[in-house]
Amino acid sequence: MTGDLSRFSINQMTVRQLSLPELADACRELGVDKVGLWREPVQAYGLEATAKLVRDAGLTVTTLCRGGFLTAIDPAERTRALDDNRRAVDEAATLGTDVLVLVSGGLPDGSKDLRGARERIADALAELGPYAEAHGVKLAIEPLHPMFASDRCVVSTLAQALDLAERFPARQVGVTVDTYHIWWDDQAPAQIARAGASGRIHTFQLADWTTPLPEGVLNGRGQIGDGAIDMREWKGYVEAAGYTGPIEVELFNDGLWARDGREVLDETAERFVEHAIR
Repeated sequence: MTGDLSRFSINQMTVRQLSLPELADACRELGVDKVGLWREPVQAYGLEATAKLVRDAGLTVTTLCRGGFLTAIDPAERTRALDDNRRAVDEAATLGTDVLVLVSGGLPDGSKDLRGARERIADALAELGPYAEAHGVKLAIEPLHPMFASDRCVVSTLAQALDLAERFPARQVGVTVDTYHIWWDDQAPAQIARAGASGRIHTFQLADWTTPLPEGVLNGRGQIGDGAIDMREWKGYVEAAGYTGPIEVELFNDGLWARDGREVLDETAERFVEHAIR
């Protein structure tokens, strides 16, 4: 692999077929020094063991996914969600990352109240923001494509994410800019500028949009360069807004997962250089 990978971070989900030790080895071989991690495989391997593994491999953890799911109405469910998010903050701090990505949650069963669900997110952030700050972690609200609003994330646009985040200090709450989820929104470039003006772009992620979408939709993120999104254009927006941090590639794709993980990592790094850097 040749090219500038100084800002490239491989999100663990892109190559989820690799175990954590395999991922660390593959990154070392390919000259990749940044990773975004997910809570479930970290917990399976062991939090302290993972922290040691990435530290010994010279890897910087750029984000931890994911916290969130904060829309519950039932008091007991809400308490469980808040407790789980505090644990996620603790895990992020242990892994050495200062960014916890939040997928806010969908509508509770039987509810059609989008506005109420978003207000419950704000109520939760009022509790979680100070806790995260005390542990050196920032919360990054990720808007998801509107097709996920009912069951996964009632925050569908950067404007909605920023309307929530701006109730709190930027050192506590900001946003995730993910090309897959916002590329369709003609207001997104202005919202990126808005986020940058207050220092709220906490992470930037790339994935392409390919059609037809697969059955189930969730695992339809395309490899960079295979779809409709101009990665350089979106990189330009976040850089104009002042973001100079790591750029994660996060792909949910059954076809990629069926392949050799090291090959996918190498290909992803090459596509990153070709479509986002050169």
